[in-house]
Amino acid sequence: MIDRLRMRHRVLLASLLVALLPACGDKPPAGWSGYAEGDYIHVAAPLGGTLATLRVQAGQEVRRGELLFALEAEAERAASEEADARLAQARAQAANAGKGRREDEVAVTSAQLAQARAQAELARSELARQQQLLAQGFVSPARIDDARAAVAQSQARVDELMAALRVARLPARADERAAAQAQVEAAWQALRQSEWKELQKRQTAPADARVEDVFFRQGEYVPPGQPVLALLPPGHVKARFFVPEAELGALALGQAVWLHCDGCGAPIAARVSHIATQAEYTPPVIYSNAQRAKLVFLVEARPLPQEALRLHPGQPLDVRSQRGGRAP
Repeated sequence: MIDRLRMRHRVLLASLLVALLPACGDKPPAGWSGYAEGDYIHVAAPLGGTLATLRVQAGQEVRRGELLFALEAEAERAASEEADARLAQARAQAANAGKGRREDEVAVTSAQLAQARAQAELARSELARQQQLLAQGFVSPARIDDARAAVAQSQARVDELMAALRVARLPARADERAAAQAQVEAAWQALRQSEWKELQKRQTAPADARVEDVFFRQGEYVPPGQPVLALLPPGHVKARFFVPEAELGALALGQAVWLHCDGCGAPIAARVSHIATQAEYTPPVIYSNAQRAKLVFLVEARPLPQEALRLHPGQPLDVRSQRGGRAP
């Protein structure tokens, strides 16, 4: 009988110890249930093309500015070279519009002017000679009229060539120069567009991050805007948990919380970064005092980037408020 009582006491004591073991552990009791989530950066090119180069793989750590992938860009390179040639052409035309005619062309006009002046001088001499002959009665007045017409004609030729020489030394008109400069600007903008398109075929890491997934293999065609890979920077990992309506008043933006997860070791400090303004519930929901406990609000908390490396998206979490107030 005594042995039977001793055995019963031992069983009761063992059961009590098993019940007390969770309370004796290092991990504090969980306050709210949640999970880790990542805000992924999906890297895509705005233009389509064949995936020519893939420099990374899933799980790899990349640095900001590091080349991730490149699409085939032969057409874009050709367009850039064409635009560059058109820009050179437009600049040459604009420079030409700002100059006068060539020196050899000006020299031709100058020679023609000298010839016209000599002819005008000869016509004036002929007029004077004919006037003397008229005074002596050797020629008729009609000869004087012809000589005067020759002088006027030769002088008009001189005036014409002098005007042509002035024009030869002038640049193009202001409107023509403005049009030439506008052509230069248009060619420059076309070159910028071509270079931008060529540059978009090569995508680099926007931040230090881990490559979470790669969606295409080298040699496959990538449609425009289709993500080729997903990045997860350390600062983009957050905890999402749900707080009952009755406990929501104890939380505020910036408040410090502890994150607990299996295999994470020490608790992870985080800070509340978002509190939902609309409730979520477990159906059916009846707005009564008895059912208000089912009303929950989504809350997000972000750890420091160096601490976020210990979390993995989708990992279950237990969240507990820190008694010490706000996180540092």
